[in-house]
Amino acid sequence: MRAVIQRVSNASVKVNEIITGQINTGFLVLLGISEDDTEDDVSWLSAKIAGMRIFSDENDQMNHSLEDVNGEILLISQFTLFAQTKKGNRPGFTRAAKPEKAIPLYELMSAKLEMLTGKKTQKGIFSADMKVSLLNDGPVTIIIDTKNRE
Repeated sequence: MRAVIQRVSNASVKVNEIITGQINTGFLVLLGISEDDTEDDVSWLSAKIAGMRIFSDENDQMNHSLEDVNGEILLISQFTLFAQTKKGNRPGFTRAAKPEKAIPLYELMSAKLEMLTGKKTQKGIFSADMKVSLLNDGPVTIIIDTKNRE
Protein backbone atom coordinates (compact mmCIF):
# COMPACT_ATOMS: atom_id res chain seq x y z
CA MET A 1 0.00 0.00 0.00
CA ARG A 2 1.33 3.39 -0.93
CA ALA A 3 0.23 6.81 0.21
CA VAL A 4 1.23 10.22 -1.04
CA ILE A 5 0.39 12.69 1.72
CA GLN A 6 0.22 16.36 0.84
CA ARG A 7 -0.13 19.02 3.50
CA VAL A 8 -2.79 21.36 2.15
CA SER A 9 -4.44 24.65 2.97
CA ASN A 10 -7.47 23.35 1.09
CA ALA A 11 -8.37 20.56 -1.32
CA SER A 12 -11.42 19.23 -3.11
CA VAL A 13 -12.46 16.53 -5.54
CA LYS A 14 -15.17 16.67 -8.18
CA VAL A 15 -16.86 13.88 -10.10
CA ASN A 16 -19.02 15.02 -13.03
CA GLU A 17 -18.67 18.64 -11.82
CA ILE A 18 -20.10 17.71 -8.38
CA ILE A 19 -17.89 18.13 -5.30
CA THR A 20 -17.73 14.76 -3.50
CA GLY A 21 -15.13 15.75 -0.91
CA GLN A 22 -13.67 19.00 0.34
CA ILE A 23 -11.36 20.07 3.19
CA ASN A 24 -9.56 23.10 4.50
CA THR A 25 -6.31 22.62 6.45
CA GLY A 26 -5.25 19.00 6.46
CA PHE A 27 -3.97 16.14 4.32
CA LEU A 28 -4.80 15.18 0.78
CA VAL A 29 -3.99 11.46 0.76
CA LEU A 30 -3.57 9.65 -2.55
CA LEU A 31 -3.87 5.93 -1.74
CA GLY A 32 -2.63 3.11 -3.95
CA ILE A 33 -3.58 -0.47 -3.06
CA SER A 34 -1.68 -3.48 -4.43
CA GLU A 35 -2.76 -7.09 -4.86
CA ASP A 36 -0.76 -8.21 -1.80
CA ASP A 37 -2.04 -5.57 0.64
CA THR A 38 -3.98 -6.62 3.73
CA GLU A 39 -5.97 -5.17 6.62
CA ASP A 40 -2.68 -5.09 8.55
CA ASP A 41 -1.32 -2.63 5.98
CA VAL A 42 -4.43 -0.47 6.45
CA SER A 43 -4.04 -0.48 10.25
CA TRP A 44 -0.35 0.43 10.14
CA LEU A 45 -0.72 3.11 7.47
CA SER A 46 -3.81 4.75 8.95
CA ALA A 47 -2.04 5.13 12.31
CA LYS A 48 1.01 6.57 10.55
CA ILE A 49 -1.07 9.09 8.61
CA ALA A 50 -3.17 10.18 11.60
CA GLY A 51 -0.05 10.67 13.72
CA MET A 52 2.05 12.55 11.13
CA ARG A 53 3.54 15.70 12.62
CA ILE A 54 4.14 17.85 9.56
CA PHE A 55 2.40 21.10 10.48
CA SER A 56 4.50 24.01 11.73
CA ASP A 57 4.62 24.96 15.39
CA GLU A 58 5.32 28.42 16.85
CA ASN A 59 9.04 27.95 16.03
CA ASP A 60 8.30 27.03 12.41
CA GLN A 61 9.29 23.40 13.08
CA MET A 62 7.21 20.48 11.82
CA ASN A 63 5.88 19.33 15.19
CA HIS A 64 2.10 19.57 14.95
CA SER A 65 -0.28 16.80 13.91
CA LEU A 66 -3.73 16.91 12.31
CA GLU A 67 -5.26 16.96 15.78
CA ASP A 68 -3.12 19.94 16.81
CA VAL A 69 -4.31 22.02 13.84
CA ASN A 70 -7.89 20.70 13.78
CA GLY A 71 -7.10 19.29 10.33
CA GLU A 72 -9.10 17.06 8.01
CA ILE A 73 -8.34 14.32 5.47
CA LEU A 74 -9.36 14.03 1.83
CA LEU A 75 -8.76 10.42 0.71
CA ILE A 76 -8.44 9.66 -3.01
CA SER A 77 -7.97 6.18 -4.52
CA GLN A 78 -4.97 6.21 -6.87
CA PHE A 79 -4.15 2.91 -8.59
CA THR A 80 -1.50 4.65 -10.71
CA LEU A 81 0.81 4.73 -7.66
CA PHE A 82 1.61 1.13 -8.64
CA ALA A 83 2.54 1.94 -12.24
CA GLN A 84 5.29 -0.22 -13.68
CA THR A 85 7.52 1.86 -15.94
CA LYS A 86 10.61 -0.29 -16.64
CA LYS A 87 9.61 -1.26 -20.18
CA GLY A 88 8.45 1.12 -22.87
CA ASN A 89 6.58 4.35 -22.38
CA ARG A 90 3.14 3.03 -21.51
CA PRO A 91 2.91 2.15 -17.81
CA GLY A 92 1.48 -1.17 -16.68
CA PHE A 93 -0.80 -1.50 -13.68
CA THR A 94 -0.87 -5.25 -13.01
CA ARG A 95 0.41 -4.76 -9.43
CA ALA A 96 -2.57 -2.56 -8.54
CA ALA A 97 -5.37 -4.40 -6.75
CA LYS A 98 -8.54 -5.19 -8.64
CA PRO A 99 -11.67 -3.33 -7.43
CA GLU A 100 -13.08 -6.37 -5.58
CA LYS A 101 -10.00 -6.32 -3.34
CA ALA A 102 -9.19 -2.60 -3.36
CA ILE A 103 -12.63 -1.16 -2.56
CA PRO A 104 -13.02 -2.92 0.83
CA LEU A 105 -9.46 -1.87 1.84
CA TYR A 106 -10.12 1.71 0.68
CA GLU A 107 -13.35 1.85 2.72
CA LEU A 108 -11.55 0.32 5.72
CA MET A 109 -8.84 2.99 5.43
CA SER A 110 -11.51 5.68 5.43
CA ALA A 111 -13.20 4.18 8.51
CA LYS A 112 -9.91 3.79 10.41
CA LEU A 113 -8.89 7.38 9.65
CA GLU A 114 -12.28 8.56 10.91
CA MET A 115 -11.84 6.53 14.09
CA LEU A 116 -8.29 7.84 14.67
CA THR A 117 -9.02 11.50 13.89
CA GLY A 118 -12.57 11.75 15.18
CA LYS A 119 -13.57 13.46 11.93
CA LYS A 120 -15.37 12.33 8.81
CA THR A 121 -12.92 11.40 6.06
CA GLN A 122 -13.77 13.25 2.88
CA LYS A 123 -13.44 11.09 -0.24
CA GLY A 124 -13.58 10.85 -3.96
CA ILE A 125 -15.45 8.06 -5.73
CA PHE A 126 -13.51 4.87 -6.32
CA SER A 127 -12.58 4.33 -10.00
CA ALA A 128 -14.39 7.50 -11.12
CA ASP A 129 -12.79 10.16 -13.30
CA MET A 130 -11.97 12.64 -10.55
CA LYS A 131 -10.78 16.23 -10.76
CA VAL A 132 -8.67 17.01 -7.71
CA SER A 133 -7.78 20.58 -6.73
CA LEU A 134 -5.42 21.51 -3.95
CA LEU A 135 -3.33 24.27 -2.48
CA ASN A 136 -0.23 22.43 -1.27
CA ASP A 137 1.09 24.12 1.89
CA GLY A 138 4.86 24.31 1.94
CA PRO A 139 4.92 22.41 -0.33
CA VAL A 140 5.06 19.37 1.94
CA THR A 141 4.65 15.96 0.31
CA ILE A 142 5.44 12.66 2.07
CA ILE A 143 5.41 9.23 0.44
CA ILE A 144 4.85 6.12 2.58
CA ASP A 145 4.96 2.50 1.40
CA THR A 146 3.82 -0.18 3.84
CA LYS A 147 6.46 -2.54 2.41
CA ASN A 148 9.17 -0.20 3.75
CA ARG A 149 8.24 -0.18 7.44
CA GLU A 150 11.77 -0.59 8.74
